Amino acid sequence: MRTRSALTALALTTGALVAPGFGVLTSATDALAATKISHATATSMFRQSGITWSSSGGCSDRNTPTCTSFDQLNLATAQGAQTLKSASGCGLNITGGTETGHASGTYSHWNGYKLDFGKNTCVTNYVKNTFTYIGPRGDGAPQYKSGSGNIYADEGNHWDVLYYNCGGC
Repeated sequence: MRTRSALTALALTTGALVAPGFGVLTSATDALAATKISHATATSMFRQSGITWSSSGGCSDRNTPTCTSFDQLNLATAQGAQTLKSASGCGLNITGGTETGHASGTYSHWNGYKLDFGKNTCVTNYVKNTFTYIGPRGDGAPQYKSGSGNIYADEGNHWDVLYYNCGGC
């Protein structure tokens, strides 16, 4: 098995792409080949880490926008939430997962790359004091970038987090 640095060196000499959390890619579309997990697997992982979740509709149906679903969540996204929990020591409550109703796009909630976390003082202080402010998103939401490249956007009443990788798991 090759190390990450060896893979990066190979990529640089062969012209392959390197994406955070994915290693060496042979094409840009390989980044979409993330490991998907079920709602049950995600909730088990979150329970083990002390992460809670809620939905305004009290449900987990991926096709209902008032539910909070983790069906088809990327494994790295679930691991990223676990990393945030362990690194920050903060209480985390997930309020948005892979359910319909979020903005579309390649790195979207629907495609398993994003989670929404309810805001609390601990999480907000951790993000703002630990990560690098990178400016506003197109919609004006202030963004912070973690050392591993994940993006935290302050949407007012919650954090919208884009996980390219597990955040150093």
